[in-house]
Amino acid sequence: MENTTGTIVAVVGSASDEVLASLEGIEGVETLSLRDSDPALATHRIAAASRPWVVHDADPLEHVAAAWVELFEERATLGTLELEVQQALEHFAGGTALMPDYYIVLEPEEAPDTWRHWWCGALGYRAPRRVLPVHAPESSLDGAIRNLLRALPSSRLWPEPETWLPGLAFEIPDRIGLRDRVDEG
Repeated sequence: MENTTGTIVAVVGSASDEVLASLEGIEGVETLSLRDSDPALATHRIAAASRPWVVHDADPLEHVAAAWVELFEERATLGTLELEVQQALEHFAGGTALMPDYYIVLEPEEAPDTWRHWWCGALGYRAPRRVLPVHAPESSLDGAIRNLLRALPSSRLWPEPETWLPGLAFEIPDRIGLRDRVDEG
């Protein structure tokens, strides 16, 4: 299932409820509070939206992210991550998951280290200009999000999930992307 009418933006972070509430009623923006919804229902509602911007709080990689973080914090096994990756790939292939065009990550500097490495490393490395950190005091968070929606950066699309999700176990926090850099010296 694919949304063909709007730009899909997933807002993640502890203040996502407040951000969605602050965006309600803005012309051209459809806000959907979908966290903890059935993934197929969330995907259907996102795909059915008809406004230019669809902003929601349902992360199709939520379980993959948690398994990745727990693996590197030694609270889960490699098998757990592999299972979550396989399930996510099945959801994408079956049309019951939809990758957002952009992730807005609220206050990533306040997230625990491994989570910050997920958002700004393992996930952000795949399409760096599509994971957008927002650093703003609570009083100006609303304005920061509105400004960001007005000026979303253009960039390459996300690579197909099956090309990178299976390799997540090798994406080590604090090291992601470094092995691919070329010395310029």
